[in-house]
Amino acid sequence: MRKTTPTALPSTNLACSRRGFLKLSGISAVGMGSMMFLAGCGPAAQETDDAGSTADDTAAATSFGSDGMLRVGMEAAYAPYNWQVSEESEFTMPIENVSGAYADGYDVQVAKLIAEEFDLDPVAVKLDFSGLIDALNSGQIDIICAGMSVDPERAESADFSNSYIDDDIVMITTEDSPYVNATTFADIAGATVLGQAATMYDTVIDQIPDVTHATPAETVPLVVENLANGRCDIITYSMLSVPKLIEQYPNFVELQMEEKFEGSAMPDNAAIVKGSDAEIMDRINAVIDGIPEDERQDMWNACMDRQPA
Repeated sequence: MRKTTPTALPSTNLACSRRGFLKLSGISAVGMGSMMFLAGCGPAAQETDDAGSTADDTAAATSFGSDGMLRVGMEAAYAPYNWQVSEESEFTMPIENVSGAYADGYDVQVAKLIAEEFDLDPVAVKLDFSGLIDALNSGQIDIICAGMSVDPERAESADFSNSYIDDDIVMITTEDSPYVNATTFADIAGATVLGQAATMYDTVIDQIPDVTHATPAETVPLVVENLANGRCDIITYSMLSVPKLIEQYPNFVELQMEEKFEGSAMPDNAAIVKGSDAEIMDRINAVIDGIPEDERQDMWNACMDRQPA
């Protein structure tokens, strides 16, 4: 994800360190007890939109932060990557299109560092995950920081940064499930497996032979709710978010699979308009690469602790 240089971009330093936020879970309010989920760390991944090199794209690419604002596209509903709160704090940024609301989360912390590098004021723009790349290419937002992973299709439509956190896909069942001791795909033959719509959590299920691929649920909380209510046998889930999930659902168990999904690694990449000035992406990557691994983990952990219950 990249964008073309806007008007003279200020050359500020990249103060990279900041906040603790990356831990291991993500659960959002679902049904009766509210809990946090992660929505798309990858989900990373969801949304494939073909954007050619049009005049509109060129205009968007040249307007990165041109009005002094960095508009950051995200769902604001995908904890711990991003979520919405009603009170401002040192960890938040305003949500431009939701009055009186603020965004927090791991993506938000990284976006704030990027905004600082460009001397811009960061604001979140709350959008459906599936519409983020369209919004980027239409100039509605300057950058995507939304638990989105680069993949070949997305890379045709936007320029993507280096990863600022890495996740993978695991499978979760219940402790009384007949599949609880499964270690290979053959061991879960006959199971009904559910993932989140428009994400890799759904598409990887096609790699498992002889299972029922359930109609995907729209959100992670709904995926979890389906397993909790016995409407499926197994769900696909974020590796980083498992500890928090099991804290909320003590009867859930992660399958200890020897057989892994292919291509399921889910980096969290920022995106800007395709064909943007290389200097913009270079500076974004310098910010990202300047965040030490231990600080990334601290950021994740803090977000996991801070996310809505």
